Amino acid sequence: MNKPLKRSNEPVFWLLFGAGGMLSALFGAALVFITGIGAPLGVGVSPAVLSYANVHALATNFIGKGFLLAVIALFFWHAGHRIFHSLHDIGIHAGTGAKLICYGLPLLATLVTAYSLLRIGF
Repeated sequence: MNKPLKRSNEPVFWLLFGAGGMLSALFGAALVFITGIGAPLGVGVSPAVLSYANVHALATNFIGKGFLLAVIALFFWHAGHRIFHSLHDIGIHAGTGAKLICYGLPLLATLVTAYSLLRIGF
């Protein structure tokens, strides 16, 4: 008798991992440069780019909220999935506890980010 195939939720996590990896490859280095080097030191970017008024305008705009949520949440999901699979690579065979931590923290970060962006208003 044939056993029914067991459904897996792994494709969802691979999707979030892939999307986060793509975003980090496309925007990660630019964001690190702009927020960590360029604007604070005035190298290639005006320090006014990160002024409170500009950042607040980004966070209150509908498209800006979506961009911020996507970048922050998908970076967290990418990191959580990478950490979970890296545990196996270093010889730690992760169980349910590791899954809860590695995937629960990105879920919590996503919810906190979404809540924070909604609290800012439009």
